[in-house]
Amino acid sequence: MRDIRVASVQFEHAAGDKDANFAKIRRFAGEAAGRGVEIVAFPECCITGYWFLRNLSREQLLKLAEPVPDGPSTQALLELSRTHGMTIGAGLVEINGDNLHNTYVVAMPDGNWRLHRKIHAFEGDDFVPGSTFTVFDTPHGCRVGILICYDCNIIENVRITALMGADILLAPHQTGGCSTKNPHLMGLVERRVWEERHTNPAAIEAELKGDKGRGWLMRWLPSRAHDNGLFLVFSNGVGIDDDEVRTGNAMILDPYGRILAETWAADDAMVVADLDASLLDHATGRRWMTTRRPELYGPLTVPTGKEKDTRAVRFDEIGG
Repeated sequence: MRDIRVASVQFEHAAGDKDANFAKIRRFAGEAAGRGVEIVAFPECCITGYWFLRNLSREQLLKLAEPVPDGPSTQALLELSRTHGMTIGAGLVEINGDNLHNTYVVAMPDGNWRLHRKIHAFEGDDFVPGSTFTVFDTPHGCRVGILICYDCNIIENVRITALMGADILLAPHQTGGCSTKNPHLMGLVERRVWEERHTNPAAIEAELKGDKGRGWLMRWLPSRAHDNGLFLVFSNGVGIDDDEVRTGNAMILDPYGRILAETWAADDAMVVADLDASLLDHATGRRWMTTRRPELYGPLTVPTGKEKDTRAVRFDEIGG
């Protein structure tokens, strides 16, 4: 890998309004290009909208979904990528045959593209989880992996992505401020606090920086970067997302789990950071991985009988 400048964007999407959401993508892509960014990550399902999806019928989802790469959104991402000479990732609802997926598309300036289908999809019974990991070479001299939201919560997923050679992990989310029955984890941000963010900025900042937002992320996100020796680009929604308020906190971390850039703005925002490729060779996580003993790890592939469908966990336990 060589040194590279990357960006992470947070924005408040409009449910079902792909034109309005893509207008924000265009604006931020132009700003990123003006700042010399080569890779920019936008949030999970930011093109279509996210949490309202669970309330849609299959017929309604089919009207919103698009094929990849032939659909208009992927084609528009590819055109935007060519225009700015920049790799751009954004999320949408994909239709693939009869299957609907929560999908993240990465468009590259050489005309190539990749997609990742969320492995731990829980947005509704009509969504089919993905079953493959996504790591690929880019025109920028780096190898990139993708994991969508809950995918990153499962430590095995990030380790496999690292073992497949990822230098940078794109981690698009719609998280923070989630409903939960766990009194020690997250919880809802009152809509009133968001709506009064301009007249009472201290209240919303306390929520975005507290345990419902940044505080929760700091319990696990740096370890994903550090333990696996990769750069991590965390993109997230912010603001109203159906009946929840997303907490933003877009950030970029280095292979030691240190934050290179972050925001806790109660608004659409972008953070930019220069990734120092020299950090990778001696990163703690990479050195640890060279001393793995795979012959001992068979138990990781054996079901314990305690496994649950991700949808049951998301709605009943942790809200992630």
